[in-house]
Amino acid sequence: MAKKSIIARERKRERLVEKYADLRKTLKEAGDWDALDKLPRNSNKIRLHNRCKLSGRPKGYMRMFGISRVAFRKMALNGKIPGIRKASW
Repeated sequence: MAKKSIIARERKRERLVEKYADLRKTLKEAGDWDALDKLPRNSNKIRLHNRCKLSGRPKGYMRMFGISRVAFRKMALNGKIPGIRKASW
């Protein structure tokens, strides 16, 4: 499990990106680079990092489910993800 502070920091970045998305778009279209520089750095979408919604793990992230491979495996084996089952042949 990731540290709580790291998870909180990522959530804060997500809120900032959402808050400034429209303003960033209009400033980019207008070409007002000075105003863009004055916005918070963490309001840029590029600074986000995909993390597991359950554990906060940064690596092994599966976009389709929003969780890490470790959490995915646990949930799939317990039958908590509909339509997913272990392959056997």
